[in-house]
Amino acid sequence: MGAEVSLRTTGGPEHHAPVRRSWADPAFAGLARACGIAVLILISGIIAVMLFGGRQAFSTFGLGFLTSSVWNPVLHHYGALAPMFGTIVTSFIGLVIAVPLAFGVAFCLTEMAPGWLSGPLGTAVELLAAVPSIIFGMWGFFVIVPIMAQHIQPALIHSLGRVPFLHPFFSGAPFGTGLLTGGLILAVMVTPFIAAVMRDVFNSMPPVLKESAYGLGSTRWDVMRRVVLPWSRTAVIGGIMLGLGRALGETMAITFVIGNTNRISASLFSPGNTIASLIALEFPESEAGSLKLSSLLALGFVLMVISFITLACSRALLRRGRLVR
Repeated sequence: MGAEVSLRTTGGPEHHAPVRRSWADPAFAGLARACGIAVLILISGIIAVMLFGGRQAFSTFGLGFLTSSVWNPVLHHYGALAPMFGTIVTSFIGLVIAVPLAFGVAFCLTEMAPGWLSGPLGTAVELLAAVPSIIFGMWGFFVIVPIMAQHIQPALIHSLGRVPFLHPFFSGAPFGTGLLTGGLILAVMVTPFIAAVMRDVFNSMPPVLKESAYGLGSTRWDVMRRVVLPWSRTAVIGGIMLGLGRALGETMAITFVIGNTNRISASLFSPGNTIASLIALEFPESEAGSLKLSSLLALGFVLMVISFITLACSRALLRRGRLVR
């Protein structure tokens, strides 16, 4: 079956070209729908495996699995509170350090760096994002941990450790490892991701908006604060959430520097653990069908729930920002 299309050229005769109905459009539509459905199937399958594998732990400990900080393989008592605490604290520290740093990098690349520097500097940022996490872990263990133990942590203990209300956060022995060092390594890892997103968003802004602000006498900081950031707020928050997602699930780098101890302490110098690092350390020693393996799978399910809650909060913030505007 085909249709005829009339083609008329200037001063020429009228031609009738047969046009066959293409199979490419329905095939492409079907392929696109299959890709979308595959994502849903994949995420549902992962959640089902984690939940089904962790059912033994949930049925044994109940809600106590989430409220207990004890992780004792000898007594077969497992709780998720300590690694949950470590995951949230290190990710929070990482974002507190990474967001201003990434903003500075993106601002320098888009507004201040000359053309001969912005290209290589942007490439360096992208290369930093491609470095494997285990490299960051070894670098942190051999370089950052000694610096933290010999200089940073003693200085913070001496200065902030005597300040009321801050004393619990900056007390303890300066081993070099701990929650603060883990958060610092995470900050180094997620900064390139956030900076790359911010740079692309800032570059995509229509130049006429910034030129108008400069024409009215605004400084660079005024343009960034009053024009660029309000215009790109949604994408910037998306980039920050992208970095947070990597921080929450980071495994090898954090394992090298966090101390790997299942405990909860207010001190930022205290050793701790994250969900991902605990799974990586304990999984090879877990027997098939054991309560320990079920507890590790339950931890994986908890980590996915935390990631989903974070994503839901970010979308709520974005929706609220659009309503305010």
